[in-house]
Amino acid sequence: MNTDLLYIMLAVYLGITVFLGYLGYRHTKSSKDYMIAGGNVHPVLMSLAYGSTFISTSAIVGFGGAAGVYGMSLLWLTVFNIFVGIFVAFVFFGVKTRQLAQELQVKTFPEFLGARFASPFIRKFSAAMICLTMPLYAAAVMIGGARYMEEALQMDYVTALTIFAVIVLAYVFFGGLRGVIYTDAMQGIIMFIGMAALVILTYSLLGGVTTAHLKLEALRNMVPQAMVAKGHMGFTAMPAFSSELWWFVISTLVLGVGIGVLAQPQLAVRFMTVSSAKGIYNGLGVGAVFILFMTGVAFTVGALSNVYFVEHGGKLALAATAAGGAAPNIDKIIPLFITLAMPEWLRYVFLFTLLSAAMSTLSGQFHIISTSISYDLNPQKGASDAQTLMLARIGTLLGFLLTLALALYLPAGIIAIATALFFGMCTAVFLPIYAAALYWPRITASGAMYSMITATVVYAGLVFFVHEKEAGIFGLCARLFGVNTLGVTPWTYIDPLVIALPVSAIVLIAASLLTQPAVKATVAEEL
Repeated sequence: MNTDLLYIMLAVYLGITVFLGYLGYRHTKSSKDYMIAGGNVHPVLMSLAYGSTFISTSAIVGFGGAAGVYGMSLLWLTVFNIFVGIFVAFVFFGVKTRQLAQELQVKTFPEFLGARFASPFIRKFSAAMICLTMPLYAAAVMIGGARYMEEALQMDYVTALTIFAVIVLAYVFFGGLRGVIYTDAMQGIIMFIGMAALVILTYSLLGGVTTAHLKLEALRNMVPQAMVAKGHMGFTAMPAFSSELWWFVISTLVLGVGIGVLAQPQLAVRFMTVSSAKGIYNGLGVGAVFILFMTGVAFTVGALSNVYFVEHGGKLALAATAAGGAAPNIDKIIPLFITLAMPEWLRYVFLFTLLSAAMSTLSGQFHIISTSISYDLNPQKGASDAQTLMLARIGTLLGFLLTLALALYLPAGIIAIATALFFGMCTAVFLPIYAAALYWPRITASGAMYSMITATVVYAGLVFFVHEKEAGIFGLCARLFGVNTLGVTPWTYIDPLVIALPVSAIVLIAASLLTQPAVKATVAEEL
Protein backbone atom coordinates (compact mmCIF):
# COMPACT_ATOMS: atom_id res chain seq x y z
CA MET A 1 0.00 0.00 0.00
CA ASN A 2 1.35 3.42 -1.01
CA THR A 3 0.58 5.19 2.23
CA ASP A 4 2.33 8.41 1.16
CA LEU A 5 -0.04 8.81 -1.81
CA LEU A 6 -3.02 8.00 0.40
CA TYR A 7 -2.03 10.54 3.04
CA ILE A 8 -1.43 13.26 0.44
CA MET A 9 -4.84 12.65 -1.15
CA LEU A 10 -6.47 12.53 2.28
CA ALA A 11 -4.83 15.80 3.33
CA VAL A 12 -6.00 17.55 0.14
CA TYR A 13 -9.51 16.15 0.49
CA LEU A 14 -9.85 17.13 4.13
CA GLY A 15 -8.26 20.50 3.47
CA ILE A 16 -10.82 21.35 0.80
CA THR A 17 -13.65 20.01 2.95
CA VAL A 18 -12.56 22.09 5.94
CA PHE A 19 -12.16 25.19 3.76
CA LEU A 20 -15.63 24.83 2.24
CA GLY A 21 -17.10 24.18 5.68
CA TYR A 22 -15.36 27.34 6.87
CA LEU A 23 -16.87 29.30 3.97
CA GLY A 24 -20.26 27.99 5.02
CA TYR A 25 -19.54 29.09 8.58
CA ARG A 26 -18.47 32.57 7.45
CA HIS A 27 -21.65 33.00 5.41
CA THR A 28 -23.98 31.59 8.06
CA LYS A 29 -25.22 34.66 9.87
CA SER A 30 -28.87 33.80 10.43
CA SER A 31 -31.25 30.89 10.90
CA LYS A 32 -32.28 31.29 7.25
CA ASP A 33 -28.64 30.77 6.22
CA TYR A 34 -28.35 27.70 8.46
CA MET A 35 -31.58 26.07 7.34
CA ILE A 36 -31.99 26.94 3.64
CA ALA A 37 -28.58 28.46 2.74
CA GLY A 38 -30.06 31.93 2.42
CA GLY A 39 -32.38 30.89 -0.43
CA ASN A 40 -30.00 32.07 -3.18
CA VAL A 41 -27.92 29.00 -4.12
CA HIS A 42 -26.77 28.60 -7.76
CA PRO A 43 -28.83 25.97 -9.69
CA VAL A 44 -25.78 23.83 -10.54
CA LEU A 45 -24.70 23.78 -6.89
CA MET A 46 -28.25 22.88 -5.87
CA SER A 47 -28.41 20.02 -8.40
CA LEU A 48 -25.04 18.61 -7.37
CA ALA A 49 -25.99 18.91 -3.70
CA TYR A 50 -29.36 17.27 -4.40
CA GLY A 51 -27.73 14.42 -6.31
CA SER A 52 -24.91 13.81 -3.87
CA THR A 53 -27.34 13.88 -0.94
CA PHE A 54 -29.67 11.50 -2.80
CA ILE A 55 -26.86 9.08 -3.75
CA SER A 56 -24.98 7.68 -0.81
CA THR A 57 -22.94 4.64 0.08
CA SER A 58 -26.32 2.94 0.43
CA ALA A 59 -26.74 3.20 -3.36
CA ILE A 60 -23.14 2.43 -4.27
CA VAL A 61 -22.20 -0.21 -1.70
CA GLY A 62 -25.57 -1.51 -0.51
CA PHE A 63 -27.52 -1.53 -3.76
CA GLY A 64 -24.39 -2.24 -5.81
CA GLY A 65 -23.98 -5.32 -3.63
CA ALA A 66 -27.64 -6.18 -4.19
CA ALA A 67 -26.96 -6.07 -7.94
CA GLY A 68 -24.17 -8.58 -7.31
CA VAL A 69 -26.85 -10.96 -6.03
CA TYR A 70 -29.93 -10.10 -8.09
CA GLY A 71 -28.22 -8.94 -11.29
CA MET A 72 -28.95 -6.10 -13.67
CA SER A 73 -32.65 -6.08 -12.86
CA LEU A 74 -31.72 -3.28 -10.47
CA LEU A 75 -31.13 -1.00 -13.45
CA TRP A 76 -34.89 -0.40 -13.39
CA LEU A 77 -34.18 1.52 -10.20
CA THR A 78 -31.87 3.80 -12.21
CA VAL A 79 -34.73 4.45 -14.63
CA PHE A 80 -37.04 5.33 -11.74
CA ASN A 81 -34.38 7.46 -10.08
CA ILE A 82 -33.93 9.60 -13.18
CA PHE A 83 -37.58 9.89 -14.23
CA VAL A 84 -39.18 10.16 -10.78
CA GLY A 85 -36.26 11.31 -8.62
CA ILE A 86 -35.11 14.04 -11.01
CA PHE A 87 -37.71 14.93 -13.66
CA VAL A 88 -40.90 14.53 -11.62
CA ALA A 89 -39.24 15.74 -8.42
CA PHE A 90 -37.84 18.92 -9.99
CA VAL A 91 -40.69 19.85 -12.36
CA PHE A 92 -43.79 18.81 -10.44
CA PHE A 93 -42.62 18.98 -6.82
CA GLY A 94 -39.60 21.28 -6.73
CA VAL A 95 -41.08 24.34 -8.40
CA LYS A 96 -44.30 24.25 -6.37
CA THR A 97 -42.42 23.52 -3.14
CA ARG A 98 -40.17 26.54 -3.60
CA GLN A 99 -43.12 28.78 -4.49
CA LEU A 100 -45.25 27.72 -1.53
CA ALA A 101 -42.33 27.76 0.90
CA GLN A 102 -41.60 31.39 0.02
CA GLU A 103 -45.27 32.28 0.34
CA LEU A 104 -45.46 30.64 3.78
CA GLN A 105 -42.05 31.97 4.83
CA VAL A 106 -40.87 28.58 6.11
CA LYS A 107 -37.41 27.07 6.44
CA THR A 108 -37.91 23.31 7.05
CA PHE A 109 -40.00 20.48 5.63
CA PRO A 110 -42.05 19.90 8.84
CA GLU A 111 -42.67 23.64 9.11
CA PHE A 112 -43.73 23.62 5.44
CA LEU A 113 -46.39 20.94 6.08
CA GLY A 114 -47.46 22.49 9.37
CA ALA A 115 -47.91 25.95 7.87
CA ARG A 116 -49.71 24.59 4.79
CA PHE A 117 -52.35 22.99 7.03
CA ALA A 118 -52.15 25.54 9.87
CA SER A 119 -51.46 22.60 12.18
CA PRO A 120 -48.81 22.50 14.92
CA PHE A 121 -49.57 18.79 15.30
CA ILE A 122 -48.64 18.01 11.69
CA ARG A 123 -45.42 19.98 12.05
CA LYS A 124 -44.41 18.17 15.24
CA PHE A 125 -45.53 14.75 14.03
CA SER A 126 -43.49 15.19 10.84
CA ALA A 127 -40.44 16.29 12.82
CA ALA A 128 -40.81 13.35 15.20
CA MET A 129 -41.01 10.90 12.28
CA ILE A 130 -37.82 12.37 10.84
CA CYS A 131 -36.00 12.17 14.16
CA LEU A 132 -37.05 8.55 14.75
CA THR A 133 -36.48 7.15 11.23
CA MET A 134 -33.74 9.27 9.63
CA PRO A 135 -31.00 7.86 11.91
CA LEU A 136 -31.74 4.39 10.50
CA TYR A 137 -30.95 5.60 6.97
CA ALA A 138 -27.97 7.62 8.22
CA ALA A 139 -26.64 4.53 9.98
CA ALA A 140 -26.86 2.57 6.72
CA VAL A 141 -24.83 5.29 5.00
CA MET A 142 -22.22 5.25 7.76
CA ILE A 143 -21.92 1.47 7.53
CA GLY A 144 -21.34 1.62 3.77
CA GLY A 145 -18.42 4.01 4.08
CA ALA A 146 -16.91 2.20 7.04
CA ARG A 147 -17.14 -1.20 5.31
CA TYR A 148 -15.11 0.08 2.39
CA MET A 149 -12.46 1.62 4.65
CA GLU A 150 -12.32 -1.62 6.61
CA GLU A 151 -11.72 -3.65 3.45
CA ALA A 152 -9.51 -1.28 1.45
CA LEU A 153 -7.34 0.04 4.27
CA GLN A 154 -7.45 -3.00 6.57
CA MET A 155 -8.79 -0.65 9.24
CA ASP A 156 -10.81 -1.56 12.30
CA TYR A 157 -14.50 -1.12 11.49
CA VAL A 158 -15.34 0.95 14.59
CA THR A 159 -12.35 3.23 13.97
CA ALA A 160 -13.34 3.78 10.34
CA LEU A 161 -16.92 4.47 11.36
CA THR A 162 -15.88 7.05 13.91
CA ILE A 163 -13.36 8.93 11.75
CA PHE A 164 -15.54 10.16 8.92
CA ALA A 165 -18.65 10.48 11.11
CA VAL A 166 -16.79 13.02 13.23
CA ILE A 167 -15.65 14.90 10.11
CA VAL A 168 -19.22 15.18 8.85
CA LEU A 169 -20.43 16.28 12.27
CA ALA A 170 -17.87 19.08 12.33
CA TYR A 171 -18.83 20.87 9.14
CA VAL A 172 -22.60 20.44 9.59
CA PHE A 173 -22.31 21.60 13.20
CA PHE A 174 -20.62 24.85 12.23
CA GLY A 175 -21.56 25.47 8.58
CA GLY A 176 -25.26 24.68 8.47
CA LEU A 177 -26.84 24.15 5.06
CA ARG A 178 -24.43 26.57 3.36
CA GLY A 179 -21.50 24.44 4.45
CA VAL A 180 -23.43 21.33 3.41
CA ILE A 181 -24.23 22.73 -0.06
CA TYR A 182 -20.63 23.76 -0.73
CA THR A 183 -19.11 20.46 0.36
CA ASP A 184 -21.86 18.42 -1.33
CA ALA A 185 -21.07 20.04 -4.67
CA MET A 186 -17.35 19.29 -4.32
CA GLN A 187 -18.08 15.74 -3.23
CA GLY A 188 -20.50 15.29 -6.12
CA ILE A 189 -17.69 16.06 -8.58
CA ILE A 190 -15.41 13.53 -6.88
CA MET A 191 -18.18 10.92 -6.98
CA PHE A 192 -18.72 11.47 -10.71
CA ILE A 193 -15.00 11.07 -11.50
CA GLY A 194 -14.69 7.96 -9.32
CA MET A 195 -17.70 6.20 -10.81
CA ALA A 196 -16.70 7.03 -14.39
CA ALA A 197 -13.24 5.57 -13.79
CA LEU A 198 -14.73 2.48 -12.13
CA VAL A 199 -17.03 1.52 -15.01
CA ILE A 200 -14.34 2.11 -17.66
CA LEU A 201 -11.78 -0.02 -15.83
CA THR A 202 -14.33 -2.75 -15.05
CA TYR A 203 -15.26 -3.23 -18.70
CA SER A 204 -11.59 -3.09 -19.69
CA LEU A 205 -10.74 -5.76 -17.11
CA LEU A 206 -13.50 -8.08 -18.32
CA GLY A 207 -12.74 -7.80 -22.05
CA GLY A 208 -15.03 -4.99 -23.18
CA VAL A 209 -18.74 -4.26 -22.96
CA THR A 210 -20.05 -7.07 -25.19
CA THR A 211 -17.69 -9.72 -23.85
CA ALA A 212 -18.36 -8.79 -20.23
CA HIS A 213 -22.12 -9.07 -20.66
CA LEU A 214 -21.86 -12.39 -22.51
CA LYS A 215 -19.71 -13.74 -19.67
CA LEU A 216 -22.24 -12.54 -17.13
CA GLU A 217 -25.10 -14.16 -19.01
CA ALA A 218 -23.18 -17.45 -19.08
CA LEU A 219 -23.13 -17.53 -15.27
CA ARG A 220 -26.83 -18.33 -15.14
CA ASN A 221 -26.09 -21.99 -14.46
CA MET A 222 -24.08 -21.07 -11.36
CA VAL A 223 -27.00 -19.43 -9.57
CA PRO A 224 -27.67 -21.43 -6.38
CA GLN A 225 -30.74 -23.64 -6.59
CA ALA A 226 -32.25 -21.94 -3.55
CA MET A 227 -32.22 -18.65 -5.48
CA VAL A 228 -33.55 -20.29 -8.63
CA ALA A 229 -36.45 -21.67 -6.62
CA LYS A 230 -37.28 -18.12 -5.55
CA GLY A 231 -37.30 -16.87 -9.15
CA HIS A 232 -33.69 -15.99 -10.03
CA MET A 233 -33.34 -16.18 -13.85
CA GLY A 234 -29.68 -15.17 -14.15
CA PHE A 235 -27.74 -11.96 -13.74
CA THR A 236 -28.84 -10.35 -17.01
CA ALA A 237 -32.57 -11.07 -16.64
CA MET A 238 -35.45 -10.02 -14.41
CA PRO A 239 -36.52 -12.54 -11.78
CA ALA A 240 -39.50 -14.69 -12.79
CA PHE A 241 -42.67 -12.61 -12.80
CA SER A 242 -44.50 -12.55 -9.45
CA SER A 243 -41.87 -14.74 -7.79
CA GLU A 244 -40.50 -13.93 -4.35
CA LEU A 245 -37.36 -12.29 -5.80
CA TRP A 246 -39.42 -10.36 -8.38
CA TRP A 247 -41.51 -8.85 -5.61
CA PHE A 248 -38.41 -8.00 -3.58
CA VAL A 249 -36.65 -6.31 -6.50
CA ILE A 250 -39.74 -4.48 -7.79
CA SER A 251 -41.70 -3.63 -4.64
CA THR A 252 -38.86 -3.08 -2.16
CA LEU A 253 -35.88 -1.89 -4.18
CA VAL A 254 -37.30 -0.31 -7.34
CA LEU A 255 -40.69 0.96 -6.18
CA GLY A 256 -39.80 1.72 -2.58
CA VAL A 257 -36.66 3.72 -3.36
CA GLY A 258 -37.60 4.92 -6.85
CA ILE A 259 -40.80 6.61 -5.73
CA GLY A 260 -39.67 7.19 -2.17
CA VAL A 261 -37.25 9.89 -3.26
CA LEU A 262 -40.19 12.25 -3.78
CA ALA A 263 -40.95 12.28 -0.06
CA GLN A 264 -37.44 12.72 1.32
CA PRO A 265 -37.41 15.74 3.68
CA GLN A 266 -33.67 16.39 3.20
CA LEU A 267 -34.19 16.60 -0.58
CA ALA A 268 -37.35 18.71 -0.48
CA VAL A 269 -35.43 21.34 1.48
CA ARG A 270 -32.95 21.66 -1.43
CA PHE A 271 -35.69 23.21 -3.57
CA MET A 272 -36.06 25.98 -1.00
CA THR A 273 -32.42 27.02 -1.47
CA VAL A 274 -32.68 28.49 -5.00
CA SER A 275 -33.93 31.97 -5.78
CA SER A 276 -36.29 31.16 -8.67
CA ALA A 277 -38.24 28.41 -10.44
CA LYS A 278 -35.94 28.89 -13.44
CA GLY A 279 -33.05 27.74 -11.28
CA ILE A 280 -34.80 24.43 -10.61
CA TYR A 281 -35.45 23.85 -14.33
CA ASN A 282 -31.82 24.72 -15.10
CA GLY A 283 -30.63 22.03 -12.71
CA LEU A 284 -32.52 19.18 -14.42
CA GLY A 285 -29.79 18.13 -16.85
CA VAL A 286 -27.02 18.13 -14.27
CA GLY A 287 -29.13 16.09 -11.87
CA ALA A 288 -30.13 13.49 -14.49
CA VAL A 289 -26.56 12.87 -15.73
CA PHE A 290 -25.28 12.66 -12.17
CA ILE A 291 -27.87 10.05 -11.13
CA LEU A 292 -27.25 8.02 -14.30
CA PHE A 293 -23.55 7.72 -13.53
CA MET A 294 -24.00 7.05 -9.83
CA THR A 295 -26.69 4.37 -9.81
CA GLY A 296 -26.20 3.00 -13.33
CA VAL A 297 -22.50 2.38 -12.75
CA ALA A 298 -22.97 0.92 -9.25
CA PHE A 299 -25.62 -1.57 -10.37
CA THR A 300 -23.75 -2.55 -13.54
CA VAL A 301 -20.44 -3.06 -11.77
CA GLY A 302 -22.13 -4.93 -8.92
CA ALA A 303 -23.62 -7.44 -11.34
CA LEU A 304 -20.40 -7.74 -13.41
CA SER A 305 -18.32 -8.39 -10.30
CA ASN A 306 -19.63 -11.96 -10.48
CA VAL A 307 -17.59 -12.48 -13.67
CA TYR A 308 -14.40 -11.36 -11.96
CA PHE A 309 -14.92 -13.49 -8.85
CA VAL A 310 -15.72 -16.59 -10.90
CA GLU A 311 -12.67 -16.11 -13.13
CA HIS A 312 -10.35 -15.51 -10.18
CA GLY A 313 -11.76 -17.86 -7.56
CA GLY A 314 -14.53 -19.94 -9.03
CA LYS A 315 -17.18 -18.35 -6.81
CA LEU A 316 -19.99 -15.89 -7.34
CA ALA A 317 -19.67 -12.50 -5.69
CA LEU A 318 -21.66 -13.20 -2.53
CA ALA A 319 -19.83 -16.47 -1.89
CA ALA A 320 -16.49 -14.69 -2.40
CA THR A 321 -17.20 -12.42 0.59
CA ALA A 322 -17.25 -15.52 2.81
CA ALA A 323 -13.54 -16.23 2.41
CA GLY A 324 -11.71 -17.27 5.56
CA GLY A 325 -14.79 -18.68 7.23
CA ALA A 326 -16.61 -15.35 7.45
CA ALA A 327 -20.37 -15.21 6.87
CA PRO A 328 -21.43 -14.00 3.40
CA ASN A 329 -22.06 -10.26 3.48
CA ILE A 330 -23.78 -8.51 0.59
CA ASP A 331 -22.40 -5.17 1.79
CA LYS A 332 -18.82 -6.34 1.13
CA ILE A 333 -19.24 -7.23 -2.57
CA ILE A 334 -18.35 -3.80 -3.99
CA PRO A 335 -15.53 -3.07 -1.49
CA LEU A 336 -13.99 -6.52 -2.07
CA PHE A 337 -14.22 -6.25 -5.86
CA ILE A 338 -12.51 -2.85 -5.91
CA THR A 339 -9.84 -3.95 -3.43
CA LEU A 340 -8.93 -7.08 -5.41
CA ALA A 341 -9.58 -6.05 -9.01
CA MET A 342 -8.76 -2.36 -9.33
CA PRO A 343 -5.35 -0.61 -9.45
CA GLU A 344 -4.15 1.00 -6.26
CA TRP A 345 -4.74 4.56 -7.44
CA LEU A 346 -8.41 3.79 -8.17
CA ARG A 347 -8.81 2.18 -4.77
CA TYR A 348 -7.82 5.51 -3.27
CA VAL A 349 -9.98 7.53 -5.65
CA PHE A 350 -12.91 5.27 -4.87
CA LEU A 351 -12.22 5.61 -1.17
CA PHE A 352 -12.79 9.33 -1.54
CA THR A 353 -15.75 8.67 -3.82
CA LEU A 354 -17.40 6.65 -1.07
CA LEU A 355 -16.35 9.08 1.62
CA SER A 356 -17.89 11.84 -0.48
CA ALA A 357 -21.06 9.84 -1.05
CA ALA A 358 -21.36 9.06 2.65
CA MET A 359 -20.45 12.51 3.89
CA SER A 360 -22.68 14.38 1.46
CA THR A 361 -25.69 12.29 2.40
CA LEU A 362 -24.91 12.23 6.11
CA SER A 363 -24.49 16.00 6.17
CA GLY A 364 -27.98 16.45 4.75
CA GLN A 365 -29.37 13.88 7.18
CA PHE A 366 -27.72 15.39 10.25
CA HIS A 367 -28.87 18.83 9.13
CA ILE A 368 -32.53 17.80 8.82
CA ILE A 369 -32.39 15.90 12.11
CA SER A 370 -30.91 18.92 13.86
CA THR A 371 -33.52 21.36 12.54
CA SER A 372 -36.33 18.93 13.33
CA ILE A 373 -35.20 18.56 16.94
CA SER A 374 -34.31 22.17 17.63
CA TYR A 375 -36.63 24.15 15.39
CA ASP A 376 -39.74 22.04 14.70
CA LEU A 377 -40.21 19.96 17.84
CA ASN A 378 -39.27 22.91 19.99
CA PRO A 379 -40.50 26.04 18.17
CA GLN A 380 -39.44 29.14 20.07
CA LYS A 381 -41.58 32.15 19.22
CA GLY A 382 -39.49 35.27 19.33
CA ALA A 383 -36.22 33.34 19.65
CA SER A 384 -33.17 35.17 18.35
CA ASP A 385 -31.07 33.82 15.46
CA ALA A 386 -28.28 33.06 17.92
CA GLN A 387 -30.59 30.94 20.07
CA THR A 388 -31.98 29.10 17.04
CA LEU A 389 -28.48 28.38 15.73
CA MET A 390 -27.36 27.06 19.11
CA LEU A 391 -30.38 24.73 19.37
CA ALA A 392 -29.83 23.52 15.80
CA ARG A 393 -26.24 22.61 16.56
CA ILE A 394 -27.30 20.74 19.71
CA GLY A 395 -29.81 18.86 17.55
CA THR A 396 -27.00 17.92 15.15
CA LEU A 397 -25.02 16.41 18.02
CA LEU A 398 -28.00 14.39 19.26
CA GLY A 399 -28.71 13.06 15.77
CA PHE A 400 -25.08 12.11 15.35
CA LEU A 401 -24.95 10.14 18.58
CA LEU A 402 -28.15 8.23 17.77
CA THR A 403 -26.93 7.42 14.26
CA LEU A 404 -23.56 6.21 15.49
CA ALA A 405 -25.23 3.95 18.05
CA LEU A 406 -27.44 2.39 15.35
CA ALA A 407 -24.47 1.89 13.03
CA LEU A 408 -22.75 -0.12 15.75
CA TYR A 409 -25.88 -2.14 16.54
CA LEU A 410 -27.33 -3.08 13.13
CA PRO A 411 -26.44 -6.54 11.72
CA ALA A 412 -24.35 -7.31 8.61
CA GLY A 413 -25.88 -6.97 5.16
CA ILE A 414 -28.33 -4.34 6.34
CA ILE A 415 -27.56 -1.35 4.07
CA ALA A 416 -30.06 -1.87 1.24
CA ILE A 417 -32.79 -3.10 3.61
CA ALA A 418 -32.40 -0.16 6.03
CA THR A 419 -32.41 2.32 3.17
CA ALA A 420 -35.53 0.84 1.57
CA LEU A 421 -37.21 0.76 4.98
CA PHE A 422 -36.64 4.47 5.54
CA PHE A 423 -37.69 5.38 2.01
CA GLY A 424 -40.81 3.26 2.34
CA MET A 425 -41.88 4.80 5.62
CA CYS A 426 -41.33 8.34 4.31
CA THR A 427 -43.29 7.54 1.15
CA ALA A 428 -46.28 6.11 3.00
CA VAL A 429 -46.37 8.89 5.61
CA PHE A 430 -45.38 11.99 3.63
CA LEU A 431 -45.99 11.50 -0.09
CA PRO A 432 -49.82 11.62 -0.15
CA ILE A 433 -50.08 14.74 2.02
CA TYR A 434 -47.05 16.41 0.36
CA ALA A 435 -48.52 15.95 -3.13
CA ALA A 436 -51.97 17.04 -1.94
CA ALA A 437 -50.50 20.08 -0.18
CA LEU A 438 -49.12 21.21 -3.53
CA TYR A 439 -51.99 20.32 -5.85
CA TRP A 440 -55.29 19.62 -4.03
CA PRO A 441 -56.92 22.68 -2.42
CA ARG A 442 -59.71 20.53 -0.91
CA ILE A 443 -57.36 18.67 1.42
CA THR A 444 -58.01 19.26 5.12
CA ALA A 445 -55.77 19.26 8.17
CA SER A 446 -57.83 16.39 9.61
CA GLY A 447 -57.38 14.39 6.42
CA ALA A 448 -53.62 14.95 6.52
CA MET A 449 -53.39 13.94 10.19
CA TYR A 450 -55.44 10.77 9.77
CA SER A 451 -53.41 9.85 6.70
CA MET A 452 -50.06 10.26 8.45
CA ILE A 453 -51.11 8.37 11.57
CA THR A 454 -52.71 5.54 9.61
CA ALA A 455 -49.70 5.18 7.32
CA THR A 456 -47.35 5.03 10.31
CA VAL A 457 -49.36 2.37 12.10
CA VAL A 458 -49.95 0.23 9.00
CA TYR A 459 -46.36 0.43 7.73
CA ALA A 460 -44.82 -0.23 11.15
CA GLY A 461 -47.22 -3.12 11.80
CA LEU A 462 -46.31 -4.77 8.51
CA VAL A 463 -42.59 -4.27 9.12
CA PHE A 464 -42.60 -5.69 12.63
CA PHE A 465 -45.09 -8.51 12.18
CA VAL A 466 -45.60 -9.42 8.50
CA HIS A 467 -42.72 -8.64 6.12
CA GLU A 468 -40.28 -11.44 6.77
CA LYS A 469 -36.94 -9.70 6.18
CA GLU A 470 -37.53 -6.79 8.57
CA ALA A 471 -39.60 -8.81 11.08
CA GLY A 472 -36.70 -11.25 11.38
CA ILE A 473 -34.18 -8.44 11.90
CA PHE A 474 -36.14 -6.60 14.60
CA GLY A 475 -37.32 -9.79 16.29
CA LEU A 476 -40.36 -8.22 17.97
CA CYS A 477 -42.78 -10.72 16.41
CA ALA A 478 -40.61 -13.65 17.52
CA ARG A 479 -40.42 -12.36 21.10
CA LEU A 480 -44.17 -11.76 21.34
CA PHE A 481 -45.56 -14.67 19.33
CA GLY A 482 -42.69 -17.15 18.93
CA VAL A 483 -42.63 -16.90 15.09
CA ASN A 484 -40.72 -14.62 12.72
CA THR A 485 -43.85 -13.44 10.91
CA LEU A 486 -47.60 -13.56 11.29
CA GLY A 487 -48.12 -13.09 7.56
CA VAL A 488 -48.86 -15.56 4.79
CA THR A 489 -47.32 -15.67 1.34
CA PRO A 490 -47.08 -13.64 -0.79
CA TRP A 491 -47.45 -10.83 1.79
CA THR A 492 -44.38 -11.98 3.69
CA TYR A 493 -42.18 -10.79 0.81
CA ILE A 494 -44.30 -8.06 -0.84
CA ASP A 495 -43.03 -4.74 0.48
CA PRO A 496 -45.21 -3.00 3.13
CA LEU A 497 -45.31 0.08 0.90
CA VAL A 498 -47.59 -1.73 -1.55
CA ILE A 499 -50.27 -1.76 1.15
CA ALA A 500 -49.41 1.29 3.26
CA LEU A 501 -49.22 3.87 0.45
CA PRO A 502 -52.68 3.18 -1.05
CA VAL A 503 -54.21 3.02 2.43
CA SER A 504 -52.60 6.36 3.30
CA ALA A 505 -53.93 7.98 0.10
CA ILE A 506 -57.44 6.55 0.56
CA VAL A 507 -57.63 7.76 4.16
CA LEU A 508 -56.38 11.20 3.08
CA ILE A 509 -59.06 11.57 0.41
CA ALA A 510 -61.92 10.14 2.46
CA ALA A 511 -61.14 12.10 5.62
CA SER A 512 -60.64 15.33 3.68
CA LEU A 513 -63.98 15.01 1.92
CA LEU A 514 -65.70 14.44 5.25
CA THR A 515 -64.08 17.36 7.10
CA GLN A 516 -63.64 21.10 6.66
CA PRO A 517 -60.95 22.39 4.25
CA ALA A 518 -57.68 23.48 5.77
CA VAL A 519 -56.95 27.17 6.05
CA LYS A 520 -53.55 27.81 4.50
CA ALA A 521 -51.36 29.83 6.81
CA THR A 522 -49.81 32.98 5.44
CA VAL A 523 -46.77 33.12 7.64
CA ALA A 524 -44.85 30.58 9.65
CA GLU A 525 -45.39 32.55 12.86
CA GLU A 526 -49.01 31.42 12.94
CA LEU A 527 -47.69 28.09 14.19
